[in-house]
Amino acid sequence: MAWLQYVVLAPWAIYNTYKFMFSEGNDRDFSTFLILPFLLWRMLHNQIWISLSRYRTAKGNNRILDKGIEFEQVDREGTWDDQIIFNGMLFYLGIMILPGSTKLPLWRTDGVIMTLLLHAGPVEFLYYWLHRALHHHFLYSRYHSHHHSSIVTEPITSVVHPFAEHIAYFVLFGIPLLTTLFTRMASITSSFGYITYIDLMNNLGHCNFELVPKWFFSCFPGLKYLMYTPSFHSLHHTQFRTNYSLFMPIYDYVYGTMDKTSDQLYETSLRREEESPDVVFLTHLTTPESIYHLQLGFASVASKPYQPTWYIWCLWPVTLWSMVLTWIFGQTFVVERNCFNKFKLQTWAIPKYSIQYGLQWQKESINELIKEAVLEAERKGTKVLCLGLLNQEEELNRYGELNVQRHPNLKVKVVDGSSLAVAVVLNTIPKDTKQILLRGNLTKVSYAIAFALSRKGIEVTLLHEDEYQKLNKAFNNQSKSNISLLNDQDPKIWLVGDGSTKEEQLKAPKGTLFIPFSQFPPKKVRNDCIYHVTPAMTAPHSFENMHSCENWLPRRVMSAWRIAGIIHALEGFEEHECGYTMSQIDKIWQASLRHGFQPLGTSNNIKGS
Repeated sequence: MAWLQYVVLAPWAIYNTYKFMFSEGNDRDFSTFLILPFLLWRMLHNQIWISLSRYRTAKGNNRILDKGIEFEQVDREGTWDDQIIFNGMLFYLGIMILPGSTKLPLWRTDGVIMTLLLHAGPVEFLYYWLHRALHHHFLYSRYHSHHHSSIVTEPITSVVHPFAEHIAYFVLFGIPLLTTLFTRMASITSSFGYITYIDLMNNLGHCNFELVPKWFFSCFPGLKYLMYTPSFHSLHHTQFRTNYSLFMPIYDYVYGTMDKTSDQLYETSLRREEESPDVVFLTHLTTPESIYHLQLGFASVASKPYQPTWYIWCLWPVTLWSMVLTWIFGQTFVVERNCFNKFKLQTWAIPKYSIQYGLQWQKESINELIKEAVLEAERKGTKVLCLGLLNQEEELNRYGELNVQRHPNLKVKVVDGSSLAVAVVLNTIPKDTKQILLRGNLTKVSYAIAFALSRKGIEVTLLHEDEYQKLNKAFNNQSKSNISLLNDQDPKIWLVGDGSTKEEQLKAPKGTLFIPFSQFPPKKVRNDCIYHVTPAMTAPHSFENMHSCENWLPRRVMSAWRIAGIIHALEGFEEHECGYTMSQIDKIWQASLRHGFQPLGTSNNIKGS
């Protein structure tokens, strides 16, 4: 388990905290005590940059490179915090063996000046030539190519290196730290401030969006030699043989390795406006902890199917604060961007949680947010807005129909995706099935599934009398002979949706296949049965920038509702699919297959636990 790596710091952290708490007077060492909080600050600092970078590149304004990243890069860069743990170990070892490394003052002006001079001189100069050496084929193939595997960079790309490189960089950055220490000029500000500066500039250089304003260099003309920009370093990752400098481009100017397109890319990136998507997938937060599973959240968590973990629960103060912020600001925000067949796709999240959709007093504000999202998509020239998780509540906005009725001249097509969800469920049911049991809240999707199955001659059984009566009434007694209440039969195919209970699952015979027809999967309570994932399909390899999992779905698997919106745009369908209107089920199914989306194999069925 990845979190176990943090345990190596525990003995030092506990000892120094205990020593600080129970020492008195001059025996207290504040600088040593601050090492652990400083390491935590470094992690938070990096995470802020990760979230900011993903948010800004998803929106598109000032983005430098359009190419996306994939799961392979996220996995490769998942060890970004190792260098913080390694540095922490070296700090704790340093205070044990280096004279003068304890009881540092908060501030020393001479130490701060010395740190700045040593960085601008020896550190930047030596790094430049070390970096050029690392691009020699002998060292590049053995070491530095690992870092350059990421053409499109994220902030954490900056610290993803082989261990030998980390040693070399620590020696370099140790020059100001050790010099000020041995000359008795070191202070808490010079030491911790210098490392924070390194983190800041590393993150800035790899964030893939330009944020240094042009006026900054206009006011201070010589600054362009002393401070690089994200676009400057981005060119190093695309051209490889230019822009070698650490943070100060002066050495690239001096030694002729400055990329000639640096200024052009900088200005082009600054002028770049926010992206107008062709398709918008509108979703919402599920649980308070789901904020970490967004692409803007924890990269390693978002790259795996969602499941609650104890260490996420330990972050409840942060979770509570995020809930307060969503309540205060209450604005729909961009969480993801993708590209497929030259279509620009975005995912927007409404800052409401699943539990709020069941509260009567929340429905007006939710509908207002949906309306604003629809109008924003219309303003941007979006072709299709897919309602995603928002289409489940009939009472909320009549499956999206409310927005179309209020704005009859909408050019954007509002799609709830129900037709493809029905198609996926129908094609998941084994071919030789003669009988199924339908259980869950009766929705637009479940009615369509029941009607399609009964027309095929498959018997649809129900557990409750009221559901049986509702289906018969909806079908006007059509297909009545194939709809019945469960008696002595034991159907081994259960179609389940929201509202199915644990007690009902326990009544199913051994080996039952549970196939969800709703967006949310049933709670797995049987270890002798098989649970299929919610309606979904595998995305084609040409679907770009896919590096996070959609809720609980496996990697590169997308919900049928989300795919339906994309297919609607690709096929150029002119009608809305919302309210009680549904596209032709077979037509949308064949279109999805034609565009490369594939049904899930049996390997995605999982045993209950």
